[in-house]
Amino acid sequence: MSDVVTLRVAIEAHGEPLNELTLRRPTVQEVRAIKALPYKIDKSEEVSLDMDVAAKYIAVCAGIPPSSVNQLDLADLNALSWAVASFFMSAASQPSAT
Repeated sequence: MSDVVTLRVAIEAHGEPLNELTLRRPTVQEVRAIKALPYKIDKSEEVSLDMDVAAKYIAVCAGIPPSSVNQLDLADLNALSWAVASFFMSAASQPSAT
């Protein structure tokens, strides 16, 4: 499962300009290495993003260095962070049996 996110403002990663990022679902090993979820749930069950953690997942799941994440426009950072959080709120799709 992966999501393609078109960036409002291009960034540079690995010496190349990027206008979109493909985010893949993180692995359990990656989640354990980061040791946190990209969101928090408060007492009233409202969900809010943890931007520091989300930025780590963006780097890992998009295959870009943290320095490229730091180049993101705030609107792009927000969209990518919610896209990463959505991976944790739904099950991975199962292949259909045919």
